[in-house]
Amino acid sequence: MTCASCVTRVEKALSKLDGIENVSVNFANEKVTFESDNEVRLDEAKQAIEKHGYKLHTEVLQQEKKKPENTGRPDEYYEKIKKDLLFSILLTLPIFLISMFREFSWFTSVWHFNEDYTNKILLILTTPVIFVSGKRFYKVFWTNIKHFSFEMNSLVAIGTGAAYGYSTIATLFPDWIAVGNNLPHVYFETAAVIIVLITMGKLLEVRAKNKTNGAIKKLIELKPKEATILIDNVEKKVELESLKLGDLVVIKPGERIPADGIIDSGASVVDESMITGESIPVEKNVGSKIIGGTINKNGSFNYKITALGDNSVLGQIIKIVEEAQGSKAPIQKLADKVSSIFVPVVIITALLTFAAWIFFAEANNFNVALINFIAVLIIACPCALGLATPTAIMVGTGLGAQHGILIKSGESLEMAHKIDTIVLDKTGTITEGNPAVTDVITNGITEKELLSIAASIEKKSEHPIASAVVEYGEKLGVNFMEPESFQSYSGFGITAIVNGDMAALGNEKLMEQFSINLSAFSDKCNILSAEGKTVIFCAVNGELYGALAVEDPIKDTSAEAIIKMKNSGLKVFMLTGDNKRTAEAIARRIGVDDYFAEVLPHQKAEKVKELQEQGKTVAMVGDGINDSPALVTADLGIAIGTGTDIAIESSDITLVKGNLQSVVTAIELSRKTIRSIKQNLFWAFVYNSIGIPFAALGLLNPMIAALAMSLSSVSVISNSLRLKRVKL
Repeated sequence: MTCASCVTRVEKALSKLDGIENVSVNFANEKVTFESDNEVRLDEAKQAIEKHGYKLHTEVLQQEKKKPENTGRPDEYYEKIKKDLLFSILLTLPIFLISMFREFSWFTSVWHFNEDYTNKILLILTTPVIFVSGKRFYKVFWTNIKHFSFEMNSLVAIGTGAAYGYSTIATLFPDWIAVGNNLPHVYFETAAVIIVLITMGKLLEVRAKNKTNGAIKKLIELKPKEATILIDNVEKKVELESLKLGDLVVIKPGERIPADGIIDSGASVVDESMITGESIPVEKNVGSKIIGGTINKNGSFNYKITALGDNSVLGQIIKIVEEAQGSKAPIQKLADKVSSIFVPVVIITALLTFAAWIFFAEANNFNVALINFIAVLIIACPCALGLATPTAIMVGTGLGAQHGILIKSGESLEMAHKIDTIVLDKTGTITEGNPAVTDVITNGITEKELLSIAASIEKKSEHPIASAVVEYGEKLGVNFMEPESFQSYSGFGITAIVNGDMAALGNEKLMEQFSINLSAFSDKCNILSAEGKTVIFCAVNGELYGALAVEDPIKDTSAEAIIKMKNSGLKVFMLTGDNKRTAEAIARRIGVDDYFAEVLPHQKAEKVKELQEQGKTVAMVGDGINDSPALVTADLGIAIGTGTDIAIESSDITLVKGNLQSVVTAIELSRKTIRSIKQNLFWAFVYNSIGIPFAALGLLNPMIAALAMSLSSVSVISNSLRLKRVKL
């Protein structure tokens, strides 16, 4: 594809096919995505695209699934353009020099060919430039003419074709257009130089576009070429593609880990910075999960493979980044709409320019009209418009991945810069998500007896507080009983029959439902709540047996991250199921001014809606299953990567690192990416708005126009690449 108009053409061609929908073409990485009800549709899509002069490289898709690093297509395309450029320069140099100096006496004294022969020599030298190096422009133009559609190739083909065609007639049949005894002027150098400059611009553009996709290449390069597996206690080197689930892999100091798995024996420290962005190496022991692509530091261990390829963490990251880079941001719709009508408008403008100069030029009117006609066609650049958004999106999402921020689409990236309100779920987001029992209050029974009842009930639950209670019970060595008639009250607690007695374990509201009198514990519980601890009560047969205080440590980075959010102009809310005293204590410690307390799981989405109804643009940050509705409801859902798969799937952005600092980084990245996109679009619109009138008024030589057009695309890509140097 050569310009943004190609995007609209391919999308329209595919959208017309039955069974194909949601077509999206990315100009920057030259990929198309669509949904189909049948695999056979791929052949139909291929035919439809080829009818419009393009090729669908389905074989590249298959290669990418197997060995993304071996596709090679961008390099092949780059080398082909490079050869065309060198060939055209070799011929255009003498064309340009002869045309420049033919009017000087010193040149005619050494150049022994008359004007007619000189023109014929220029024709012979220019023809290969036009039909070999410039073949791609004319080939696509011819295909487009059949469908009565136009794009950048059309402008180049018409402009250079007009110069070459007129000059050829003037050379071979000079009597047709000669004025008096003088031979007509020829413009072979104009046609040849334009082909050279635009080919050079295309070469620079392809080179720069390849750089925007560097994040994917870096991720792919994280995979080692081979691994050492243990078979019957014998180490064996195998290719990465030969690994299977369940293989026992041997990892030695300094080696890169080939696939996801769980440590079977040994221990070490692993550098996960290339995946999570976290610079501090992580300790790993037996049972620890490890991620493919990370680097083992100083220990040795054996581990069993649990995930390979697309199912691995690295595979999922590559998939998310690829999908994000192939997606469109809403801001791109304006550029696509303008590009779809841009080329026809330019052609009409060029024809009007030609007509105006024919009728109003005082002398040499045809020559002047032709030059200005060509200049208008060549100066117009829909490429800059087409590249403005996707190149910035590709660099932005790639940069995010390098910092452990997985942005799922261009739309998500754009939305992040509009956010003015952040809602933070407490458990697992602000806190570590690993609560522990800190205090026990009993009423007529021993601590061990209380924990025996509480832990027996909680062992059926997967809630983090339940895990803390069970763990504390195991630590005390309590007797676990088998609960019956287990019933969970979401946001309140649990009831069950334990040893024939009806037991209830939960918060104040659950106790109220069973008319349990808590006055005996009120003072002690108020103190515990004021310390930021969550208090749960235990009652048996309607009598209060005791209470447990559970504390979930606040992440070290939470308070600092919240300060940064507030400093960047964001309003921060905390969302928790804890009572108001506990919520207030935690909010005070982390610097949050506003919070929602005693929120039941199903009410989280309602709280987000309340803020949206107040005119706020809301990002919800969470990690649990019960956060999913709120993540979907929010304008932007941000999932902590250490959380549940459901929360991650429901989100627009996933933070692999698992701390709130990345929320600030993600929003800052979005702001800088959107700023870059706006700069690109501004430059593209201004360039065309100024360039076309200048060319129409005769103030631009076509060769200068060709150079400016080529550099406009490169400047847009270069501006997007500046994002790589941004400090986050």
